[in-house]
Amino acid sequence: MSISTPRIGSSGTQPALKVLVVLLPESSLMSLACVLDPMRAANRTAARPLFDWTIKSPKGNSSRLTAGIDIPVDGGFTGQESGDLLVVIGGFNLDRHAGRGFTARLQSASRRFACVAGIESGCWLLARSGLVDGRPATAHWEELEDFAAGFPDVKVRSDRFVAEGKFWTSGGASPTFDMMLHLTRQHFGAAVALDVASIFVYDETHAATDAQPAVSLGRMQRQAPELSEAIRLMERTMERPLVLEALCRKLGFSRRKLDMLFLRGLETTPGRYYLRLRLQAAQRLVADTDLPVSEIALRSGFDSLSAFSRSFRSEYGHSPLKMRQAKMRVPRDGRAAW
Repeated sequence: MSISTPRIGSSGTQPALKVLVVLLPESSLMSLACVLDPMRAANRTAARPLFDWTIKSPKGNSSRLTAGIDIPVDGGFTGQESGDLLVVIGGFNLDRHAGRGFTARLQSASRRFACVAGIESGCWLLARSGLVDGRPATAHWEELEDFAAGFPDVKVRSDRFVAEGKFWTSGGASPTFDMMLHLTRQHFGAAVALDVASIFVYDETHAATDAQPAVSLGRMQRQAPELSEAIRLMERTMERPLVLEALCRKLGFSRRKLDMLFLRGLETTPGRYYLRLRLQAAQRLVADTDLPVSEIALRSGFDSLSAFSRSFRSEYGHSPLKMRQAKMRVPRDGRAAW
């Protein structure tokens, strides 16, 4: 049975889709909710079970999420499970939570499910298992470059989510909600998917193939399209930042107009916002990767390591090395160390 083949007919007598969610510790509560709540809402709006799900963890223990919340599970992931849809949700420290044994179990289980989906870092687990070799896949926009470098056999896309064939991938929480609506629409029809979206007062405005943005502009794209265009150009040129005059030429704006757009829309200058974008990208690399600081400086558009360190310290109050040494942990009470 293919997951893309509708199973529910007009009689409504078909069984519910059997879903297994494998939840790794240090995952996002938002990503979990965007998998579970659309299924719950579909069952509610249909007044019958359309989805039947089980939650498991790699070792059978409750999974502590990045929000500091422990999620109870129904047991440990054995690799012998079967069903319609297997969803793997991952977050930080994959090596700690999903070693070679997990990879083997995932490979085994994938043969017993009609569809296998990787959510956020779950995409990396599908790639590590070789399940998406030669196939299209996406990952969270912060990690796309490293994802592509780490898995040259994967056809990496910057799409919000990829739902082609048996293996699906989603780059983040909001794309996962869209992916679950897509699944609902495929199996139970557009009306049910619309009902689910309406329960959450959710406007489904993005296509699966829309690129993941580094900055989610939302209503700004309609209300301030010229400012949005400037921000998107800044996003695309963070590694090789343009002087503001060159930025203006590409946008077709005067420097005065660019200054006014940022002052009115964001209460800052374009130069300050551009620098902040680059430093935010650098901070994520410092906190979440082991890349040398010199490479992080280059990736965030600094030719000089000393200039990068000065700007970083001015923004965050610590040097990149000091921040890395005091890398944020999620202790038992769920609060960040800094």
